[in-house]
Amino acid sequence: MPEFHSRFQELQRRVPIDEHNCAVRFDVTKCKNCTLCRRACANTQTVMEYYNLASTGDMPICVHCGQCAAACPFGAMEEVDDVSKVKAAIQDPDKIVIFQTAPAVRVGLGEAFGMDPGSFVEGKMVAALRALGGNYIFDTDFGADMTIMEEATELLHRLQSEEIPIPQFTSCCPAWVEFAETFYPELIPHLSSTKSPISIFSPVIKTWFAQKNNIDPRKIVNVCVTPCTAKKSEIRWPQLNSSSIFWDIPELRDTDICITTRELARWITDEHIDFAQLEDSPFDRVFGQSSGGGKIFGNSGGVMEAAIRTAYYMFTGRPAPKDFIPFEPVRGLNGVKKASVAFGHFVLHVAAISGLGNARAFIDELIEHDDFENYSFIEVMACPGGCIGGGGQPKVKLPQVKKVQEARMASLYQSDADTDIKASWQNPEIEQLYKEFLDEPLSETAESMLHTYFTDKSDELGKMKHLTPETNPESKRFKPHTVNLV
Repeated sequence: MPEFHSRFQELQRRVPIDEHNCAVRFDVTKCKNCTLCRRACANTQTVMEYYNLASTGDMPICVHCGQCAAACPFGAMEEVDDVSKVKAAIQDPDKIVIFQTAPAVRVGLGEAFGMDPGSFVEGKMVAALRALGGNYIFDTDFGADMTIMEEATELLHRLQSEEIPIPQFTSCCPAWVEFAETFYPELIPHLSSTKSPISIFSPVIKTWFAQKNNIDPRKIVNVCVTPCTAKKSEIRWPQLNSSSIFWDIPELRDTDICITTRELARWITDEHIDFAQLEDSPFDRVFGQSSGGGKIFGNSGGVMEAAIRTAYYMFTGRPAPKDFIPFEPVRGLNGVKKASVAFGHFVLHVAAISGLGNARAFIDELIEHDDFENYSFIEVMACPGGCIGGGGQPKVKLPQVKKVQEARMASLYQSDADTDIKASWQNPEIEQLYKEFLDEPLSETAESMLHTYFTDKSDELGKMKHLTPETNPESKRFKPHTVNLV
């Protein structure tokens, strides 16, 4: 057989990025071959070197996490910029532009304007989005509360059923989902079918909200602002079109555009908006506010803690005790955090994992020891630290990463501490939404609007599957090494 020659150059120093990648782009003219992107992908996330380009037909495997872009100090790796699409929608008088903002954006955005790491700039963020032309500004934290209502109910069903496998893995991180679909398709039955907060909120905006306000859903341009480059991929998943099915409008998408924290910061700067001087503005209260559980979703362990607060009530009929709030065992920056939780006569063994390399090692150990049923619930976030360390957050120099992530994490936990309503089930607006539209968790309407399915993508690896750096011929050929920065 002829020797394989890849179209990608310097594979010992760079991550190969296809020109059609919807989340990340590569500018070769800015690349200094520093190897930081490669190390982020191969070592931290264990994607590169775990597939072979000759086997994939020279198509890079990418889970769109953006950690290569977060690591690149030269601007060679960046997120795909979609701000022009949002501007075009705002300039169209026939469109209604709705922004929804993820929890971690409000504790990262201020850094782009010289503020201290972790500065809580929710009010200024909302004011900036209004100044940029948004017609409505909604809080994705409310979507997080919906996710917890469904996910906690789903967990209860799994634990009481002999047919649905445990543990239940979270599915609110699209990069983790793509990682599992590609490298561990056998885990798909374990993934929660509940949509991520953004993807659970969007169809409700384009159905219930549109109906209640007599808005043609075709006029709505739904824009999510996220710390995450992988959301640019997620919103394109064909199955995320519940509003299309509801209205019988084939071309309708639940979420239309995704921009990252960095994109929003650049846009604010380009429009000469003095961010620091903006007066705080509140979210539109169409959907109301979120619980503290919804607010901490951006932290590794936050989804787990929020789920425990609501699941405890669903299991026992009583509010979670004070020693569950805060639930310290799943807080912090450790890549793997384990805990046991007593729910009446149930004892749940749980884990919260961040960083795909940590997830791979944890899953491989579960497989090796056939240890799956010893866990009930496992949270996985692709980015180290969770969404606060997302691939679309303001970039941080390597020596400062831990300090900055700790500050962002602490800021989200403080917003939880300042909130009276701690658990999703206690949110009166959530209760009202179910009463008026969704009926109850896992109802027929909830299933159609708030749940999804996943696909085995392991065929994208080609014939060579289950590779490691030790067994991958490509890794041996392109042995990575570090070069001195000039």
